[in-house]
Amino acid sequence: MPSRVSLVIPVRDPASAKSRLAVGDDPAAHARRAALAAAIALDTVTAARAAREVGEVIVVGTLASALDGVQVLDDPGYGLLVAVGAGLAAAEPAAPTAVLLGDLPALQPADLDAALVAASEHHWAFVPDAEGTGTTLVTAAAGLPHALRFGEGSAEQHRDAGYVELDVPERSGLRRDIDTPAQLAALAELAAAGAVLLGPRTAALL
Repeated sequence: MPSRVSLVIPVRDPASAKSRLAVGDDPAAHARRAALAAAIALDTVTAARAAREVGEVIVVGTLASALDGVQVLDDPGYGLLVAVGAGLAAAEPAAPTAVLLGDLPALQPADLDAALVAASEHHWAFVPDAEGTGTTLVTAAAGLPHALRFGEGSAEQHRDAGYVELDVPERSGLRRDIDTPAQLAALAELAAAGAVLLGPRTAALL
């Protein structure tokens, strides 16, 4: 890529994010879910900020604490695509752009770097989630618009829209987004076996 990537990360308010991770209706369960969502987001953004191929990091939404070198924009509401659009509108126009989901607690800077280097060979590229149906990362070369398809079945939709699927190992933290208790349990098992490394904030809550 001619310059480092401008990276947009949408992050929901921890108070309402990851509702499917809450087990039970008691206040303690919801408080734990909110704390876990906040930790996952901070670990994701911290890892992304440390990647060498990443230039500016633009978070759209809410972070539980400020991080150096990260620009935070208010979420305009109206869903994920509108939030991402706000971030892309604020990105450096001469830089390649990428959108990274904010729920990747096992993300490692080196994995993101490798994906961004591979993506630089294509006009548009994407990384599917571990299940192969969703999407965790999309990229576009400098000056090119995105045709984002986040949502159910987004991997196939991104392929159809012209994004090239990048070859990223299934166990990579870049593919391990967390939306359900089953995904969290699977990631915790991989971490216990030493197959992945969780971010420190997330690990402290598991």
